[in-house]
Order: sequence, then C-alpha cells, then structure tokens
Amino acid sequence: MALINTYDGRLLLSETTVGAGAQVLLLAFLGTAIGLGPAGWLTGLAFGLATWAVLNRALLRTRTRTFGPANRVTLGRAILVGAVTALVADSFQSSPPVSLFVGLTAVALILDGVDGKVARRTGTSTALGARFDMEVDAFLILVLSVYVSMSMGPWVLLIGLMRYVFVAAAKVAPWLNNSLPHSMARKTVAAVQGVFLLVAASGLLPYAAGFGFVALALGSLLWSFGRDIVWLFRNREGVAGPTATTAATVTATVHETVTVTMEPAAVEHRASERRTGERRAAELVTS
Repeated sequence: MALINTYDGRLLLSETTVGAGAQVLLLAFLGTAIGLGPAGWLTGLAFGLATWAVLNRALLRTRTRTFGPANRVTLGRAILVGAVTALVADSFQSSPPVSLFVGLTAVALILDGVDGKVARRTGTSTALGARFDMEVDAFLILVLSVYVSMSMGPWVLLIGLMRYVFVAAAKVAPWLNNSLPHSMARKTVAAVQGVFLLVAASGLLPYAAGFGFVALALGSLLWSFGRDIVWLFRNREGVAGPTATTAATVTATVHETVTVTMEPAAVEHRASERRTGERRAAELVTS
C-alpha cells in the first residue's frame, strides 16, 4: 500500500511539475513577444511556484489517486491566470497590449465553464477539484479588480477582496462556513464579475459605460454576499449546532444501547471460548 501511494504521489507531482513548466514557457513567450519586465517575471514565477506547492500539498494530503481531466483543465486556466497576473504586475510600469491581455483573460473565463462539465461527464468530481476551481476564479477576479482600479479608483478592489474578507470573517464566526442552499442567482452574480471587469479593462466602451458595468458588478456582489450572510446568520443554530449535536447524541445513544444489551452475552461467549481453549491446550499437553 505504501508503494502504491508513493507511486501515485510521483505521478501527481509529474503532472503539476509539467504545469509549472508550462507557466515558465508562457512567461518566456510573453517576455519575447512584449518584453515582460522584472515585475512581471517575478510575479508570474511567484504565482507558478505557489500554485505548484499548494496544489501538491493538497493532492498528497487528500491522497488523490489520479489528477483527472477536469483538474488538468483547471490547471491550464491557472497557467493563463499566472500570465494575466504577470501582465497586471508589469502594467504598473508599462501598459500591456490590450488584445493580448483580453485574449488570455477571455480564454481563462471561458474555460471556467469547461472543467465542471468535464468533471461531471467523466465522473471525476471531487471536493479538491471544486476548491481548486474556486481559488483560480477568485484570484483572477482579484487580479482584474487590481487592473481596473488603476483607472477607476481603489473602490473596485472591493470586488476582488470580498471573497477573501468573507473567508477571514469565517475564522471568527464559524457559522459562515455552513452550507448554503442552491441559488442560480448566486452563480449568475459570480459569473458576471469577470465578464464585467474584463469589459471595463478592455477599454472598448466609453469610461462612463465601463464605470457603470463595474458599479453594477460590485452592487450585485454586495447583494449576493449580503443575502447569503443573512441566511447563514438566521440558520446558524439550526444548521451547525443542533445537527451536529443530534448526530453525536444519536451515535452515543446507539453505542450505549448496543453495549448494554450485548455485554452479558458477549462476556459469557468470550468466557466459554476461553475455557474451551484451555481444555484443548491441556489435552494436547497430556497426549
């Protein structure tokens, strides 16, 4: 079993290492094509290294057997996000080509709807894959909000930071970690964030129109988070507390009932087995 786990771990490491190598190659292409500066190189390499390290740690911790096709799609998206991150970091010194920036970001956003479908069709949906997908999405939104904030103001950063603030708040208020009911509105709001930010970043629309798109994105996100937080607060005891308590109580009650009911018979049975074994051992010694 230990050899199998080691072998699987090496296979997973090889896949993530190929992804890290692809990240370096894409950065090298950007460096050749547009003259990527030191800030872009360092940021892109840091992103690739962090993705490689965190993903490997998560894969080995969960003892994942195979990487899976859906995770490969998500890893491809992560590589594109690393390139977009490098371009945004470099934009503090010189603006990247709009067509290249929009193209890389658009492909990353389009692939967001592919990995989930691949996971469902191949039967390879996992909690780790869903988390990997979510983290790539969240970081891309953060990077886009940083880029757009340079032209529209720091208030745009609220779009990218909101999810991370929510995660930090959940450390203080654990009831925020409870599961939410399915909501198509929540999915729609999450999906339009990247699209609206990309439209504003492209500069294809007048400033006022782009400003309106970003303001609409922020407003819808505030509404979505606010609605979910209110629901979680109202159900904080009904979802986490009583459910966990009831499960623990039922488990303990069943265990105690079985123990009390079976203990006399079990003790007698074990005593009988012990006496039989002693008698057979004495007969063998005598013979």
